[in-house]
Amino acid sequence: MQSNDKQVQISDDLKQCIAFHGHLCPGLVYGYIVAKESIRLLDLKRSMDEEVVAICENDSCAVDGLQVMLGTTAGKGNLIIRDYGKNAYTVINRSNKNAYRFSRKTNYTYNGKHKDEFAELEKAVSAGTANENEKARQRLLKAIDLFSKPFDEVFLTKPAEFSMPSYAPMAPSVSCAVCGEMTMQTKMVPKKDEAGKLICLPCSNTAD
Repeated sequence: MQSNDKQVQISDDLKQCIAFHGHLCPGLVYGYIVAKESIRLLDLKRSMDEEVVAICENDSCAVDGLQVMLGTTAGKGNLIIRDYGKNAYTVINRSNKNAYRFSRKTNYTYNGKHKDEFAELEKAVSAGTANENEKARQRLLKAIDLFSKPFDEVFLTKPAEFSMPSYAPMAPSVSCAVCGEMTMQTKMVPKKDEAGKLICLPCSNTAD
């Protein structure tokens, strides 16, 4: 990560987040710093199975930071997205039955040394006139600035009422009676007028 006048060191774990996500951006930083604070508060190790659960109230770039740092993934079933459009995240440690919710406090305000430049870039991005270099520069300045802020200035942290999340469901796959494709049995519905036959949801939506 480099600005015009200084080099900012990137930790190895942040490099992993950037490699997974594809680029550095403010959203990724939000997820990264939430994950770091979760690790500290909940004494977490990266989840190999479903030991850690993340409940994300948006589907933003931040989710990727949590996936890399905490090992919470859609495939394992310990990443739950409830897309309310909120910059808020609940992280759960199953082993000690503890959880915290992190919610962004206020609108973002840039406090770095390039205020005038950032303000102009923000205008261009908001107006849709920024070119790719300007967009990248705006993201970089905001990301650097976020790292300079104390966590408590960016996020409100509250203990969350612990409720043991269900483990990812396991069920056999069977052939859909219409298309023949193998489908998780618990995701299927009975075929109309043909007792005992199950069909997948796409076929159920097109069946007369």
